[in-house]
Amino acid sequence: MIRNLDEIQQYGKQGIDTTMKSLDAASKGFQAIAAEVVDYSKKSFEEGTQALEQMFSAKSPEKAIEVQQAYLKGAYEGFVSKATKIGELYTDIARETYKPFESFTAKATAK
Repeated sequence: MIRNLDEIQQYGKQGIDTTMKSLDAASKGFQAIAAEVVDYSKKSFEEGTQALEQMFSAKSPEKAIEVQQAYLKGAYEGFVSKATKIGELYTDIARETYKPFESFTAKATAK
């Protein structure tokens, strides 16, 4: 009976350790995503402000439209690029948070 209780305690400890490793990986991943979002927001605001200044200083409506089109094209490409990057980060979070459980479940099913 004691051996079984010791095994249960050991599995419980391993489960907690594994969960903590998983949560640590998730935390680091979400911090990376937050950093990317902050970076994108700051860059987007700066580029938008710059484009608006250029539009107001344009000498003709055609030049203002040209500036606007260039800004919209760049903003769209930047958004798609950053969305792809954030999607990859979410995939990495899923992979890294599951990784500690791979060995834990392999050990549990082997016995």
